[in-house]
Amino acid sequence: MLAVHLENGCVSIRNMPLPRRGKGSALIRLRCAGICNTDLELLRGYYGFRGTPGHEFVGQVVEADSTKLVGRRVVGEINIACGRCEWCAQGLEKHCPARSVLGIARHPGAFSEYFTLPEKNLHLVPDSMTDEQAVFTEPLAAALKILDQVKIPKGAPVAVLGDGKLGLLIAQALYAAGAQVKLYGHHRNKLQIAARAGVAVEWPRKRVPRAIYDWVVEATGSAGGLNEAIQMTRPRGTVVVKSTIHEAVQLEASAVVVNEITLVGSRCGRFAPALRLLRSGKIRVEEMIASRFPLAEAPQAFAVAGSKGTLKVLLQCDF
Repeated sequence: MLAVHLENGCVSIRNMPLPRRGKGSALIRLRCAGICNTDLELLRGYYGFRGTPGHEFVGQVVEADSTKLVGRRVVGEINIACGRCEWCAQGLEKHCPARSVLGIARHPGAFSEYFTLPEKNLHLVPDSMTDEQAVFTEPLAAALKILDQVKIPKGAPVAVLGDGKLGLLIAQALYAAGAQVKLYGHHRNKLQIAARAGVAVEWPRKRVPRAIYDWVVEATGSAGGLNEAIQMTRPRGTVVVKSTIHEAVQLEASAVVVNEITLVGSRCGRFAPALRLLRSGKIRVEEMIASRFPLAEAPQAFAVAGSKGTLKVLLQCDF
């Protein structure tokens, strides 16, 4: 099978053996996958990664213990927990210290013709949903995780800082939940996607306002984004941190301490609410797709995905 390989800042295509599924796991053939900012950071050296990346996917189950899964389209949660530790016992598998993570840590990713995941991680894709809609399930679940962590009253003003792929999903998800969202960004064409969904936007963003929000979401993907978000937050407010970047971040800790600001790290979310929201049509995802490439052209796809201002780039496998 063909598989994407990242190593030493280079993207290549390799011929690899077909993976063997273990008991309780499914063998999945890739249909569609999305290159996200984490994949780009892995290419730059995040986690010292080398191997096959990819965790945003839609696939078709080829083999599984459960016959109900075979032949069905699926998306999948990326954390593969041990199931035995104290974190797993509390239902917090995403924090299992022994976990592997699809395409990120100790488990080959979805940027290959075939890959495996535990059957319990899989969610069926509704027949009414296209692959290009469903491939946004994982990042939209990450956006919705904010609502599980922070109780934002309906109608409350919320700032989202960053108009990239994740920032657009966060702004739309919080708006759909009833928040009064304002998205700050640098790219007029990106902001227009959120504006068409009803989100208030600010462009051009030359300087962020100071201390006017109780809730700020940082999704810039840049080292300076966190301090900008802190500047925007009122005393005793909350900053939700979404960016994962390879370079070190210098935190202006005095503002956090003096203003008693709460920082909330936010990562993976639940897939079921994300699938429901995608099915509702309230999230504009098709407009976020910038380019589509066959899996065999992954090096070109990564080059486009890493270019300034690019939104979602998809890798696709033909059946």
